[in-house]
Amino acid sequence: MSSLTDKMFRKEDPLVYQDKDSHLIRSLTTKDFLALGVGTIVSTSIFTLPGVVAAQHAGPAVSLSFLAAAIVAGIVAFAYAEMAAAMPFAGSAYSWINVVFGEFWGWIAGWALLAEYFIAVAFVASGLSANFQGLISPLGAKLPTALSTASTGTNGGLMDLIAIVVILLVTTLLSRGASQTARVENTLVILKVIAILIFIFVGATALKMSNYTPFIPKYHVNADGSAFGGWQGIYAGVSEIFLAYIGFDSIAANSAEAKDPQKTMPRGILGSLVIAVVLFIAVSLVLVGMFRYSAYANNAEPVGWALRQSGHALIATVVQAIAVVGMFTALIGMMLAGSRLIYSFGRDGLLPKWLGKLENNLPNRALIVLTIIAIALGAFFPFTFLAQLISAGTLIAFMFVSLGIYALRPREGKDIPMPSFKMPLYPVLPALGFLGALGIFWGLDIQAKTYALGWFVLGMIIYFAYGMSHSTATIDKQAEHEKDKD
Repeated sequence: MSSLTDKMFRKEDPLVYQDKDSHLIRSLTTKDFLALGVGTIVSTSIFTLPGVVAAQHAGPAVSLSFLAAAIVAGIVAFAYAEMAAAMPFAGSAYSWINVVFGEFWGWIAGWALLAEYFIAVAFVASGLSANFQGLISPLGAKLPTALSTASTGTNGGLMDLIAIVVILLVTTLLSRGASQTARVENTLVILKVIAILIFIFVGATALKMSNYTPFIPKYHVNADGSAFGGWQGIYAGVSEIFLAYIGFDSIAANSAEAKDPQKTMPRGILGSLVIAVVLFIAVSLVLVGMFRYSAYANNAEPVGWALRQSGHALIATVVQAIAVVGMFTALIGMMLAGSRLIYSFGRDGLLPKWLGKLENNLPNRALIVLTIIAIALGAFFPFTFLAQLISAGTLIAFMFVSLGIYALRPREGKDIPMPSFKMPLYPVLPALGFLGALGIFWGLDIQAKTYALGWFVLGMIIYFAYGMSHSTATIDKQAEHEKDKD
């Protein structure tokens, strides 16, 4: 039993990760990380979530839901910034927790994030496909049903061809290296931010103050049992909205490819989150001011609809067209981070070691595996019921990282370098980050928690059946023991 617990709680030497990741090319700057973070966080959700949450839960107070979610995300982002500055390793939370708490806990944190990346890539690709088809349909262009939607058993669909194509396009781009990818990402993010600013400024000309009253509607229970109005509705909105803010993990996952990570990582993580929060709150305030929040019920494209209804059809088309192109930024960010996480598992032997091999100093084998699984999810299977699993897995990783600050601080300046950035208000703020993430996790529906539990059961089976015995730490320990015997 002691041997089992020794393996589970063994902590990786940070120098080992530093050596293993030394072949990755450090080419990403603060500008690249800002674009990567904004591109991933400000994804399709900014064009849909403000209207959806306003109609279902919060009314005009949807901006307070965004703000509350941002406060929790911001506290966790401080923890991420310190961790990334102190330990700029591929794999973000997985590698950090492996160093400060031990291998088993690192695996749990990494496995939680893996659910986010697999499903998020599939969702974004599917959403991009749906929006692109919506744009071209007025022109008379339409794919056959068999090629335009994933199968649900009743809709006649076979696969989502456009989702497959966009995933393959991004895979091809990523396989050429992070620096080339960053140039494309930077351009697309600028385009997307321009589209959002156009909506904010044009929409601001159509505001009606009466739509903001009452700002916090009276509380009642929706037909599905969820909350609407009052602080209960704002809280329900936070759990749904938090999905929008999880993208800053994609920055940390690429810290092994950062130039001067002591400076670039904190600036990229915190800077991108600030930009995203401002844009989300501005869009939500404009959207509910243009039309009564109830008008956005069951509306899949509230931003485009609001512009058309207020007499700006051409601008609506332009904004939606740019938004479709901008969706590539989220896909790039998620696939870049997901491939680095899978590489990290292979690097440490917890998944087959060939996943941790580099080709031209790039983790392209891990990228191919991510691509295949994302295509399977996004193109061939209905997966809408798994939406909140993305938030569930990430929130668990956020809790680990917040608590990890307590284990990191005593080692800074010793076996771990002293970071240039430190989480403020220590030791209070890490606890608040943990409690905030736990509170939002608690607000997820029972189905999300059930699927999250199933995912973790699968993860533990893989760890105990394969990962523990194939871990490079186990193999190195056995080799050391054999050497001592000789």
